[in-house]
Amino acid sequence: MRDLLAAGRTFSFEFFPPKTDEAARELEKTLRELEPLHPSFVSVTYGAGGSTRDRTRDIVVHIERDTTMTAMAHLTCIAHTREQLSQIISEYQQAGVRNLLALAGDPPADVDDYPHDLRYAYELVELIREHDDFSIGVAAHPELHPRSPDRESDRRHLAEKLALADFAITQFFFEPEPYLRMIDELDALGCSKPVIPGVIPVTNVKQVERFAQLAGAEFPRHLAARFEAVADDPAAVRAIGVEIATDLCQRLLAEGVPGVHFYTLNRSRATREIYANLGLGAGSGEQP
Repeated sequence: MRDLLAAGRTFSFEFFPPKTDEAARELEKTLRELEPLHPSFVSVTYGAGGSTRDRTRDIVVHIERDTTMTAMAHLTCIAHTREQLSQIISEYQQAGVRNLLALAGDPPADVDDYPHDLRYAYELVELIREHDDFSIGVAAHPELHPRSPDRESDRRHLAEKLALADFAITQFFFEPEPYLRMIDELDALGCSKPVIPGVIPVTNVKQVERFAQLAGAEFPRHLAARFEAVADDPAAVRAIGVEIATDLCQRLLAEGVPGVHFYTLNRSRATREIYANLGLGAGSGEQP
């Protein structure tokens, strides 16, 4: 990832581990459909408290070994011992995976007693640094982390994480201003590490509204109204979602962002349509 970001703008996709055989087949289909776009890298999420540890690892290693795509594994530290985390990192090392997204994560549901060796993402970054030659990313929240007490402390903590890491990827957002303001605030703190904006094409309004609420992202009322007007027409909802995401990408690219990270929700169609709208085609390494 360090080399990719140093060489130019990146375009990347995010997936999550499937829970059923049918969902696994759907993800495999999505991987085949997106691979021809030659993404700079793809990432795989990690469930709360390590609930998808093995599935995340298996998918990441499969992508790294069996496709032409570069894989990045999400890894969270909450509810893991330091020894467990070191073992996971070593497993990725042995499999040839060299990119990790270090996250604090959420505790497992309905469990009060779990390991507390590491509590914060920066501690996980420090642990990964004890192993050989990983490119390490962290998360950024343009509209502030849901647990941040205020804007000043949120940006200070983000700058401190980025001082240890190589880059950040943001939670999704729907208009460019929160991202651009965050970058200005980081610049004021002397932080210039790459922060890749995350974009989600809205194809299911209720699902995205729920995600946005959990992530602390605002789903702007004027955008919601557009979806509500066609709520009974799934094709129209997807078309508007692709249009809005394309416009956001164009505005961000015009501002010189270091890349765009697409939250695919394990589907390819909307992402492929946005790529076509941006004129990227199969040349994801080229600036549109």
